[in-house]
Amino acid sequence: MHRWIALYKNMKIKNKLSLLITFIVVMAFTFAVIVQQYAFSIYDEQLYLKSSQVLHLSSSAIEAELERIEQVSFTIMTDTQIQSLLRSISGSESDYDRLIHSQRLVDLLLNYAGSEPMLHSVQLVDKQGHTHDAGNVIPIDTAKKQHIVQLAGDAQGAQAWIYPDDQDAALVLAREIRSYSGTLFDLNYLGTLIIRINIDKIVKKSASEDGDLIMISGSDVIFPAVPPLNPDEILHSITSDNGYFTQELEGQAFFVAHSRSGNIGWTYISLTPFNKTFSQVIFIKELVIIVFIVIFAVAILLGIRFSRGLTRPIEYLIARMKLAEKGNFAQAGVLPPDAAPVGMDELGLLHRTFRLMIERINGLITENYANRLLIKETEFKALQAQINPHFLYNTLESINWIAKMNKQTQISDMVQALAFLLRHSVSLKQPMITLGEELEIVKHYIIIQKFRFEERLEFSMNVDTRYDRRTIPKLTIQPLLENAIHYALEPAMTPCHISIHADEVEGAFRIIVEDTGPGIPANMLEQLRTGEAAASGNGIGLLNIDERIKLAYGEDYGLQIDPVPGRGARIIIILPKETEE
Repeated sequence: MHRWIALYKNMKIKNKLSLLITFIVVMAFTFAVIVQQYAFSIYDEQLYLKSSQVLHLSSSAIEAELERIEQVSFTIMTDTQIQSLLRSISGSESDYDRLIHSQRLVDLLLNYAGSEPMLHSVQLVDKQGHTHDAGNVIPIDTAKKQHIVQLAGDAQGAQAWIYPDDQDAALVLAREIRSYSGTLFDLNYLGTLIIRINIDKIVKKSASEDGDLIMISGSDVIFPAVPPLNPDEILHSITSDNGYFTQELEGQAFFVAHSRSGNIGWTYISLTPFNKTFSQVIFIKELVIIVFIVIFAVAILLGIRFSRGLTRPIEYLIARMKLAEKGNFAQAGVLPPDAAPVGMDELGLLHRTFRLMIERINGLITENYANRLLIKETEFKALQAQINPHFLYNTLESINWIAKMNKQTQISDMVQALAFLLRHSVSLKQPMITLGEELEIVKHYIIIQKFRFEERLEFSMNVDTRYDRRTIPKLTIQPLLENAIHYALEPAMTPCHISIHADEVEGAFRIIVEDTGPGIPANMLEQLRTGEAAASGNGIGLLNIDERIKLAYGEDYGLQIDPVPGRGARIIIILPKETEE
């Protein structure tokens, strides 16, 4: 019970309304039918039992005879001699041979037609379309023959029924003949068997003389050739496979019993004259049924129309909400082209409010996105502008050549290293470079510092070459070396060791710069951000480097200072692993 309640709660509103209206109308209709059937049961019981029994016996006898004829057709189509003759006719190239085979085939068909008194004729249409007749044959025009062959083909080996018409009053059974006798089992088409059945004789033999019997298949009348009454009027009143009702036909009341065959699907109708005293009762009964059917149809149509009018705007709104859920705010604020104009009721107000909300959200998102792009680009360029002094490359190149001409190799090497550093620091075209390029800048910077500090500067670098293709903001490592020299090497009289190495940890790639100087406080970055500590010198500060990394990769990355009391400073550059190309 809980399951059905939950199912009902989860149904769409239009389905709930339709189900409720249908339930009410069905209950009212059922109550009326029960009362009516009770009122008429006393008068109809005996007549119904007799008519239904007679009709059942008659229809069973007729179908038994037709089943026997179907078995005859199966025997004919599986006859090895007939199959052999059909193959011979199909494969013969001589007209004389085909004529001989055709005569033998007709003789075989005559044996079947002569032994069955309920058959008018037996005919075979071979593969070439020629007809071989046996029995009381009437001419079949080409169009009807093609129609019969087509119906037999559609039945795929089963029997196909062709009902009596103006040209032929016989009931026709047609079946395809397929090759499978002997060693052949290819099921190739050999021909079509056409059996014309004397339906009048079968009915007279099987049916009772009480009342009139009508046999109908769909809208086609099988028997009799000229029905005593218009069968269409009777068919319109049939609402089930088996049952009975009373109906006035051509001014006379009839008790109609009907039964639908489970095997063939034909409808058998028995007409028995009914007492004229029940005409008024019959009128009331039919009127009640018609009125309730009309009410049922109108109520269902109105209920469906009302529920659709109520739920369609909600469905449109849900579709737009799904677009908004996916982030497509531009289309979420537009009604579908086939949507009806919204009214001024609660649903209309809901649509308008949602549209205004979506337009506002979309505008804010667009404005915020544009502002963030502008701010990020401005900040990035501003940060780069801090580290891009202008130098005179031509002057340095002239100094380099003069030094070489005077064989001052140290001066030449220092000038070349300085030119390399300036060339890579001034360029704004590549804010991101590979780690290998950044390490080249470091090497040239160390060359210059080695000439300055000589044995006091001890430098080592241990970075695996497999990391060379990783990207990194330009001038990230060199400023850290510059800070180490400024704060650790310059104040000391003893040698200072500076090292660079890299490793990978869970979720990050690290570059570590260490020195043996006095060290840096762990909260130095936070002090620089809040202004508690001021950066000294004209170089690139730690805060600058940290901000550039965060702009490039996000807030989870940047610089980390590990205090090493009494053993120097240890600065870690934390980058994402995804930077590997």
